[in-house]
Parts: sequence; C-alpha cells; structure tokens
Amino acid sequence: METLPDIPLPPGIRSRFVDGINGLRMHVLEAGFETRGRPCVLLLHGFPELSFSWRKVMPDLAEAGYHVIAPDQRGYGRTTGWDANYDGDLASFRLLNLVRDALGLVSAFGYRSVAAVVGHDFGSSVAAWCALVRPDVFRSVALMSAPFAGPPPLPFDFADKPATRKPEDPVHRELAALPRPRKHYQWYYSTREANADMHRAPQGVHDFLRAYYHHKSADWKDNTPYPLQGWTAHELAKLPTYYVMDLASTMAQTVAAEMPSVDAIAANKWLPDHELAFYSAEYARTGFQGGLQWYRCGTSGAFTAELETFSGRSIDVPSCFISGRQDWGTYQRPGVFETMRTTACTRMLGCHLVDGAGHWVQQEQPAEVSRLLLQFLKQAAARPGL
Repeated sequence: METLPDIPLPPGIRSRFVDGINGLRMHVLEAGFETRGRPCVLLLHGFPELSFSWRKVMPDLAEAGYHVIAPDQRGYGRTTGWDANYDGDLASFRLLNLVRDALGLVSAFGYRSVAAVVGHDFGSSVAAWCALVRPDVFRSVALMSAPFAGPPPLPFDFADKPATRKPEDPVHRELAALPRPRKHYQWYYSTREANADMHRAPQGVHDFLRAYYHHKSADWKDNTPYPLQGWTAHELAKLPTYYVMDLASTMAQTVAAEMPSVDAIAANKWLPDHELAFYSAEYARTGFQGGLQWYRCGTSGAFTAELETFSGRSIDVPSCFISGRQDWGTYQRPGVFETMRTTACTRMLGCHLVDGAGHWVQQEQPAEVSRLLLQFLKQAAARPGL
C-alpha cells in the first residue's frame, strides 16, 4: 500500500490494520485500547462516510469504559481486498457477507460477544442484520438514521392458487412520468455511470462532498421531514432531491445547486474544511464504487432470496433508534419507522430524534449522540438475555 497521510484524529483514537477479515485487510479506528477486558462496542459507518465519522463519539464511549472499534467497511477507505470494478464480485457486498465481516472483526479482537453494534445510514442495515442473525454475539443494537423493517417476507398461502409472477414495481416508471420527471437515488446509485459522476464531479470531489453533506444536514433549512403516506410516485416526489432526483440530473449536479456559501463553510463547526479534506482525499483516491455496490445488491433483488431465509424473524436483543430531527432518512421508506417500533424490534428501549441534526447525527450533534448511546448501553446491560 502506498504511504497514506495521517488521519486528523482526536487524542485517544488510534488507526491500525487487521489482516485476514473475511478476505480483507481491514482499516480500523480504535479507542479504549489501553486496558484489556473492556466490553466492546462496534461502530459501523454508512455512505459516503468512513470510520472517521465516529471520531467525535469514540472518546466518550472509551472514557465510559468501553473498547470501541470502528472499521472502514468493505468498499471503503483504507480497507483493502475488495473489488472496485462495477463488473466485479457483487455478491461479496451483500448484507450477509457484511455481517460476516463484522463477525470476523470482533472475533479477531478476541470477543465472543460485544455489548452493542451501532450502525449509521447503510451501516444501520448491517447492524440490524448482525443483531438478527447472531444475537448471541451482538447483544444489543443501536440503529441510526435508517430504520429497519425486518427481513423480506416469503410469499404466503399460494399453493392452491394460480401461479403468478411477482409484479414489477411501477413506481420508477411513474416517477419518470411526473410533470417534473424524477428518479430514486438508490436506483441511480446502481447505474454504471454513478461512480464517475461523483468521482469526476465537475466541481471536484471536495466541493461535491461539501454540498452533499450540507444538503442532508440540519444546516439546509428545507430539511423538515414528516411521514409519507405510501410508496407512490406522488408521495416520493415530496422528498428532497438528494433522495428523489430530477430525472436528467447526476448527484453532482443535484447537490451543486445547494452548495453553501463561503461564509457558511467557514462557520461550519461540525465539519470544518480540514476534516472534510480527509474525506475528500480518501474518496478521490478510492472512488465511490465500493459503497455503491451495497446499493446495487439491494436494487438488483439478486440476494433477496437468502434474506427471506429469515422471514418472520425479529430483532429480540435490546435496541434503540437515534436520528436527527431534521433527517428525512427516518421517513424515506414510508411505514418503516413505524414497523421497526411495532414488529421488527421487540425490545426497543427508545426512539430519539435529535434536534439540530440532519442525516449526519453523530457528527452534527456528537455530545447528544454519546449521551444517548451511553444511556442505552446502561439500559441494555441491565436487561440481559435474548
């Protein structure tokens, strides 16, 4: 590996590599490593972030007595061993293999179980499946910014009925047919062009990420989310353009229209330019395709059948949900937030919407996220058992 620049980390966090994790050489940020025997907390980032996104909460968790591990997940940052080719091994990015990555990492550190797995954005999906599939290892789960609906259901009670094909979802055709034609970002992210659109953004990777993070944060004043009534084109078109894009636009073009002013950038305290520069340097080096492969696994439907193996299962370890009050991610899939609280998670100890935070809740409001995580860890420890 080429010599990489130092990471601008706060005191108490170290950067290291662990070889042999399900075919990966995994880059990990670690806090609370000074003494052995601590309970472990695993932190899983989302898109387009890195383990670096946890830098503000890791010291608080370590100070409270935890060994905190935050990897660059498969497809991201300084972790290597994954295929960056659009036509490469898509199956390695499917959810159950990402669970295998997480399981392998905590095992490499000598843990038979961890106090909690915490996931943000797409990392929330991985964390949820960790808790669903291996509740003996992942003893509690905190989901952040992306609620969990449970496993996909198996077709039911159809043996004595005429065979029917699963109907095609009409919503994409209907979005494109709106008076203002639109498209869903996850299906855009699944296209061959999406990586180059962002990696070679006309404004450069740094300004692309600045606008992207701004657009999905509480700093963008039009982020005033509310529940949608259903998975229909009319309802989805109410989402901001970073979720339901104009049909002819790239993501780079979409967020460029919301680029903050020079003064706003200078005033930004939660992601100052020197910290953003680390993200932009990493993505300029790696591109975005590794993270985009995760979306392709979902939109293709190729791996739904293996997830249906767990149909009817719920998350039965203690769980909580944390999101920004100004985060549309809570509601982007209509009904999922409600399903998570009623059926998908049977031991939900709290749902918290943090004011003054959009999608990047652990970066925008780290003190409150640390407080809520430590409160949850204490509650979960007091209610052990499956």
